Order: sequence, then C-alpha cells, then structure tokens
Amino acid sequence: MLDQVAAAFERRDYETASRLLKKLLKQSPDNPWMQLYVARLQEVYGKFDTAEETYRQLLRNATNLKLATQARQGIQRVEALQRERRRRAIAQATSHPSNNEPGFMVLESVTGDTRNAAVQNLARVMKLDTYTARLLLPNRGWRLYRSGTMGELTVYGQELKAAGVPVFWASLAQLQKIQVFQVHFFQAVSPQAVVVCRNEQDQLGSLTFDWTEVSQRVEGMIPVFEQVLTLGYRDRLERKEATQDYTHFCDLHLPGRLSILRLHDIRYEFHQGIQVISKQAAIAKLDQNTIRTNWNNLLALLNRQLSNKPVWSEFTAFAETTADFVTPLRKLKSHIHLPRATDSHWDPAFQLYSGMVFLQKLEQEGCYPI
Repeated sequence: MLDQVAAAFERRDYETASRLLKKLLKQSPDNPWMQLYVARLQEVYGKFDTAEETYRQLLRNATNLKLATQARQGIQRVEALQRERRRRAIAQATSHPSNNEPGFMVLESVTGDTRNAAVQNLARVMKLDTYTARLLLPNRGWRLYRSGTMGELTVYGQELKAAGVPVFWASLAQLQKIQVFQVHFFQAVSPQAVVVCRNEQDQLGSLTFDWTEVSQRVEGMIPVFEQVLTLGYRDRLERKEATQDYTHFCDLHLPGRLSILRLHDIRYEFHQGIQVISKQAAIAKLDQNTIRTNWNNLLALLNRQLSNKPVWSEFTAFAETTADFVTPLRKLKSHIHLPRATDSHWDPAFQLYSGMVFLQKLEQEGCYPI
C-alpha cells in the first residue's frame, strides 16, 4: 500500500494519498517512510512549521541513507517555501506607504516552564540555533531585538506572537507623538498634582493632573561620561571616555494626555515648590550626596501617591542590548539634556524604553496604535 501512496504523490492526487496514509498509520504509526509521506502531505497543504519539525525528527532518527536524504531535501524545500512566503508577506505589507516607516521591536522576558518552548519557537521562526535563541530571549526585562520598516517588523512580529514568543513593536512616528514635559518641581500634590515644567518647545508653564491619570512610571539611571587620560600601549597617554557617575530619571506616564512627565535628579529644583528636602539640606551645599538623598525623598513621595501603580525599573538591562542599534536610535529624539562631548546611545535608549512601555500600555487598553 506504501507504493500506492507514492504513486498518488507522483500524480499529485493528495486526497487519495491522505486517505491511504490514514489507513497505514493505524497499522504502523511508527514506520519512518509513512512519516516521510505525512511530512510531504503537511508540506503540500502549507503546514510548513509542522512539516519541518516532522522532517527534522526523521533526520535525527534516520538510519537509512535514502530516508535521511529525502528528509534533508524536505527541510530544504520547506525552508525555501517559508522564505518565499515571508518575502511575499513583507512585500505586500510594505506596499502601503505607512508600513515603510522605521520602527523598533523588543523581545519580552520569558521564565519558568514556558521558557524552553519559547526558545525553541524563537529559533524555529527566526532560523536560529537553539543556543543563540536562548541567549537572545531575555529572562528578565526587555531586549531590543530588531529595527526596520514597520511592514517587515509586523510580519516577523505576527509570526513570533503566533508561535508564543512575547514580542512588541512600534513605529518611530508613534514614539514621537508622545509629548515629553521636563518637570522642574512639584508646586502641589493634593488634592491635585501641579508641576512646573517645560514643554518640547522649551516654554515654561504649569500642568495640573489627578494622580489617577498616571498609569505607571519608568525609572532608570543613565551614565555620565568624561574624558580621562590613561596609560595605553607602551605607556603612552591616551584620552578615553569613562563613566564617572550615573544620573537618575523617572517618567510618569499620562496616557490620557499622550504625555510623559520626566523628572531628572540634576535638573529638579528641590528648593522650590513643595518641601521634599530637609531644612538642613535646604541650607547645605547641593553636592552629590545631598542630591541623591533629595531624589530618594522625591521617589518616596511618588511611592505614597502611586502605591498601586507599576514601576518599570529594568532600563539598564535593556540599554545594554541597544549598543548595536546606534544608527536607528539617532532618529529618535531623546529629550535627555545632559552635557555630552559626543552623543551617547544611552539617551535615546531611555526614551525608547519609556516610549515602548507607554505604547504597550495603550495597546493593552485598546487605544493603540495612536
């Protein structure tokens, strides 16, 4: 009967082949040649992922050279078909002008019992070896995984989501629609919060909001670099950029206003507005230790007002994954005002991290894309 199955495939009578295989599988479900024809049938009906896995399972267990050769050829055919299907999907997606906009994609962390399956699926969809996929899939926080056109990212993202890999992507235009206000100080915290801040046009004003408008906050530290002299090759003096300190940022997200209130420990005017600092600190020189103490007091105030709101604080791990994306990150305005001798990818990385968190929240609330 196996010859009849082969003959049905030769004349492309897949309905007959399917009917014959069902009978044979009941008699000998573990026959590798029948599994080969099952994989070919899966391939014919466009079930490429299932067919590839069947072929690979056969290849791993094959002791017959002819069977192994046909399984390997099957894998090559399926991979070629998958590439072509993806190419057509990307071409169709990018045919619309809006899908040619640049964007970013992040991989979300996976832990526990589902991690192994997610790693395998990431490897399968993106054609990676398992070791590389395991390194790429974060076990905490987020990883910046890809940048490219929105059409391309959408195709990859939908495939990954369908495979159970948590992923999120957004366009540069969507990120830039979020307004960022630089907070100078809190003028009041009750019954409503009032902040004195500057908008993106550097205009000074005040903004009043209810604490219930804040959906979440994002905290992070950004390194401050300085040029230092070090001994290099053959004790020659070399000028290098080294991290001298870290400065703290905290973003309050107001999704209803499509806005972020950004607090910065160096630029926050602790001696203005509501009392955040102690009387001793108010008359003391604002050295680094005093600033750090005052910042902690400000965060304690936010903790009291926003005790039930999530805090995203894994920016450092995310920023370390952005070093290979310096060029696309340059397109994103950072809204970080630090004295820099040269541009640093850390600044737009914080804006990207906070912006992606902001947009994901909008998606969860059914308000995305913007």
